[in-house]
Amino acid sequence: MRKAWILTAVVLIAAMAGQAQDGKITGRVEDPSKNALEAFTATLVRAKDSGMVKVELSDKTGSFQFTKVQNGTYLISLTGAGYTKRFSSPINISSEMPSHNLGNMVLTPQSKELKEISVVARKPFIEQKIDKMIVNVDAAVTNAGTNILEVLEKSPGITIDGDGKISLKGKQQVLVMMDGKPTYLGQTELTNLLKSMPSSAVEQIEIMTNPSAKYDAAGNSGIINIKTKKNKQYGFNGSVNTNYSQGKYWRTSDNVNLNYRNGKLNVFANGGYSKWNSFQNLDIKRTFRDPANKQVNAIFEQQSRMRNIEDNYNMKLGADYMISKKTTIGVVTTGLINPEQFHSTNKSYLMDPDGQTDSIVIATNKNLNTWKNATVNLNLRHQFDSTGREITADLDYATYASTTNQQFLSSTLTPDMNTTLNDQKLRGDLPVHIDIYTAKMDYNQNVLKGKFETGLKTSYVSTRNAANYYQVKDQGESVDYNKTNMFDYVENIHAAYINYNRQFKKIGIQTGLRYEYTQMKGDQYGNPQRQDSSFSRSYGNLFPTVFISYKAGKNHQWGLNAGRRIDRPAYQDLNPFLFFIDPYTYQAGNPFLRPQFTNNVELSHTFKGFLTTTLNYSKTKDFHTETFEQEKLPNGDDGYATIVRKGNIGKRDNAGIAVSVQVPVKKWWSAMVYSNLSYSKFRGPVNGEMIDVSATTLMLNVNNQFKFEKGWSAELSGFYRSKGAEGQIIINPFGQVSAGVAKQIIKGKGTLKFNVRDIFYTQIVKGSINFQNTEAEFTNTRDSRVATVSFTYRFGKPMKGMPQRRTSGSKDEQSRVKMGEN
Repeated sequence: MRKAWILTAVVLIAAMAGQAQDGKITGRVEDPSKNALEAFTATLVRAKDSGMVKVELSDKTGSFQFTKVQNGTYLISLTGAGYTKRFSSPINISSEMPSHNLGNMVLTPQSKELKEISVVARKPFIEQKIDKMIVNVDAAVTNAGTNILEVLEKSPGITIDGDGKISLKGKQQVLVMMDGKPTYLGQTELTNLLKSMPSSAVEQIEIMTNPSAKYDAAGNSGIINIKTKKNKQYGFNGSVNTNYSQGKYWRTSDNVNLNYRNGKLNVFANGGYSKWNSFQNLDIKRTFRDPANKQVNAIFEQQSRMRNIEDNYNMKLGADYMISKKTTIGVVTTGLINPEQFHSTNKSYLMDPDGQTDSIVIATNKNLNTWKNATVNLNLRHQFDSTGREITADLDYATYASTTNQQFLSSTLTPDMNTTLNDQKLRGDLPVHIDIYTAKMDYNQNVLKGKFETGLKTSYVSTRNAANYYQVKDQGESVDYNKTNMFDYVENIHAAYINYNRQFKKIGIQTGLRYEYTQMKGDQYGNPQRQDSSFSRSYGNLFPTVFISYKAGKNHQWGLNAGRRIDRPAYQDLNPFLFFIDPYTYQAGNPFLRPQFTNNVELSHTFKGFLTTTLNYSKTKDFHTETFEQEKLPNGDDGYATIVRKGNIGKRDNAGIAVSVQVPVKKWWSAMVYSNLSYSKFRGPVNGEMIDVSATTLMLNVNNQFKFEKGWSAELSGFYRSKGAEGQIIINPFGQVSAGVAKQIIKGKGTLKFNVRDIFYTQIVKGSINFQNTEAEFTNTRDSRVATVSFTYRFGKPMKGMPQRRTSGSKDEQSRVKMGEN
């Protein structure tokens, strides 16, 4: 299989190298002060009928070029926000003169009297590229006043479950990036951050189900890259956002974004605070059967009432400095402090086979946890010339520190709750420290009428985890050596890639190859009752990618892509310690957890730009997910506790068909309907038993946008997910309906919004788990019905842009740090 991939890449590159040369038009766009204008639109049109041939964007030097231009007479129009549109003189392409250089074309800023003229033409909400789908956030009117998480929920193929976990086309393990770098947060903090950031700060969302070789190979479902708007203003400018939400408990998020630009220096800062109050009610019924005759041995019913209170303080400071027109250096620092209080009360009923209560266990669990994170990024970009030759470099350091103090109290009572049979008090001190170092360099240039990219990356990760448990007695504390341990983990990943992209008339081809070599070593230190143990592993893997697009006329666009990806375990999932959730539920790591590898293939068709149909298939080896097993007592019998840990369960096959349609119902009403029907099959050994689970899942996402006069807009949206499987877990159907209204105020600089999410309180997750000799049913209820009032204010005047800041090189490593997850 690997040889076939390599052969395919070589053949495609060789085919591209053999193509003939055609007409070429180049030029440069600048303002009256001869400053380059970046990201301005150059449109090639036929002179005889003004028919559009091709569109390009100017690069950082203001340069643009059109290649493979057929013989004929053309015009080029140049447009950009804040500037008057300009046409070139007629350009005649012939065999005698196939190339033309238009030189420097000056655009004049629009006069102040034109500032009230509305722009009718705008980017479409969805754009389909050869290797990605692009969501243009501002193209959806009702995105004004929303947050990023709400925008993601509207995006094709993306679903958000009750826990805030993001799935892409029915599959989790999605790598979420912000401006090409990780968000540095675990699931809970990531959800809070996306809710606190206004969509007005976002330019585009890139959805890549099979990213090119330039990106880290992590994320079997693909990558979601959230591209924020770049600072394009001189002087002092920024935005302020605040909101208040009320469910059962209140919550808020507030942030300020500031930027100052003067000459060659650009300084930026933003900071935020959020308060998150939430609850979770989890009810579980477990039935234990005899392994020999399968008769019911015992019944266990558990009621857990959990309360979570979090504060999140975050900050970013940075600066860019243009040494020259071709060279820019930058520095970015970030900081995060996330104190959290988690309280749970559990009441458990242990019953005989006839349902009569034998005993009652009441337990309380209190966790005081604080995550701290700091990062530093140094970056450099140098452009050699105006032909596209460029080199970039990044150096990154990130450190994470966590302190967790756990207080656990459990009492076993008689059925009448009058007599205490047993008491247990446990205290846990669980520190975590992680250091991440990365270095990355990329080079690209235009060659053979296409774009060639290559790069190197290396990373070093060191983690130290300790679990110090103490039995608390009236006479004092004593170390519990059965639970106390220390775990160190070190990992090196070295990567190199090549990538090539070229357009052949109606056919576009992109092919690439990435190699990643991984070295890892783990040490589990012993104590007076446990021996030391260690493990080490090294492996190298190739990750090929191929993309082909074909434009069959003006109404039909076809795409085919294939590639291979990897998912390495989160660092904490390799930690073998037991973490007590309640008396009958433990969480543990798995130092022997192997990475999973996925082969993906996808065929897509777009009709008239509004109807997209996609067929996809993926096969995952060593698929890892949450697994469940019964506790083993010292005498070898099965206990009543369930141990939850990540494990490899063999293989997963996933096939699906997705249909997305955008319908302009009325001039003031537009609707988008997305559906995804997927089939997943899991099979393989788990904790000594074979599982063979399959399910077909339907996901529907409907979004109605309404635009009214005088700055009013509204939205009615919802989603539905049918019954589905996630490894050993079967999830019953659930969904929600949300609605909101927004008003532009303060001459368009402010947005006031009110919305209610999960209006009918239907986002309640129910399901079942069957493993070994245990059958379990559960109901999980959260604070999902929430009303929100938000206000956003923006200030600043649009001017020309700075070169984009380089992003961090630690894309994969930091995303594998799990923070604040219970």
